[in-house]
Amino acid sequence: MLKYVVLVCVLVAVCAGAPQQNPQDVQILRFDSNVEPDGYSFAYETSDGTSRQEEGKLDNPQSENAALTVTGQYAYVAPDGKHYTVTFTAGPNGFQPKTSLGQ
Repeated sequence: MLKYVVLVCVLVAVCAGAPQQNPQDVQILRFDSNVEPDGYSFAYETSDGTSRQEEGKLDNPQSENAALTVTGQYAYVAPDGKHYTVTFTAGPNGFQPKTSLGQ
């Protein structure tokens, strides 16, 4: 249940931070999702240049040290027209993003 809450919070944060001209004009071009007992994955792409892919895996699920490790990336077009991509890992060592600027 916790991973679903985390997933929803992350999706809301990304969607809220992504610039959009008119949200009603943005179309979902692709959406894939897979949820298993020991992990999940999803990916989406929208017509405004926003995309995201993420994979979460439960490490040591049968132990006291069980932890969710998440890897992924998201990309968007900023209001100035520049393309940004953030690649990240999140887990026991916290959230570790790496940002790159495209064209």
